[in-house]
Amino acid sequence: MLKIDRSDRIAVVTLNRPEAMNALSRALRAALHEAMTDLASDPGVGVVILTGAGRAFTAGLDLKELGSDPEGLGAANATGARENPVLAIRACPKPVIGAINGVAITGGFEVALACDVLIASTEARFADTHARVGILPGWGLSQRLSRIIGPSRAKELSFTGNFLDARTACDWGLVNRVVSPEDLMPTALGLAADMASIPLHTLCAYKKLIDEGYDLPFGAALALEHAVSGTANRAVTPGMVEERRAAVQARGRGQ
Repeated sequence: MLKIDRSDRIAVVTLNRPEAMNALSRALRAALHEAMTDLASDPGVGVVILTGAGRAFTAGLDLKELGSDPEGLGAANATGARENPVLAIRACPKPVIGAINGVAITGGFEVALACDVLIASTEARFADTHARVGILPGWGLSQRLSRIIGPSRAKELSFTGNFLDARTACDWGLVNRVVSPEDLMPTALGLAADMASIPLHTLCAYKKLIDEGYDLPFGAALALEHAVSGTANRAVTPGMVEERRAAVQARGRGQ
């Protein structure tokens, strides 16, 4: 149901219900929450990659399960991270890279939007079918998508339920890059390795600073950066800067 592989400070979490297009059943949502909670506290993990098995990233909530549970739709508005996978992902203080291998539909689209960086296979496609099912999103899609690609494009997708292909998603700024299916995981792993080479406390602090600042008006965000960086930078000695400067130069010569 959920596969986790750890290596070289990177954890790969694979949604593993390919026969159901990795639909987010109650059991899978709970497993994802437990995995993200465990990885968040694991000092040996610096970066998480989230992907899916088979031809789907995830098709969203398990509609078959919902059809047999009168209270199942409550999951779309759940406020607990065991029921809401977006909360589980966003609660992780470490970078989460979404390796989008196939379709990311409705709730699956919301899960993709919860990741910090998206790498898409040419086979990836995104769709918001909330309106076609007759419900409204509760995991953040109506707000996050418009902030990433603009309100007009977001409305086009949400008001039609049409698919967005990977190339267009990249052009619109939804995904960072598009690669062939066989290059998806190597690309995600390479990017994760670059991130994981940063000291973990710095990586987590930088992610927190960006996320918290993004939720504020610009002026308040600048004030937040000034306050946070002032405190953090006072703990950095000239010797530490010199040591790291040499490492940065050596890395630049190797690229």
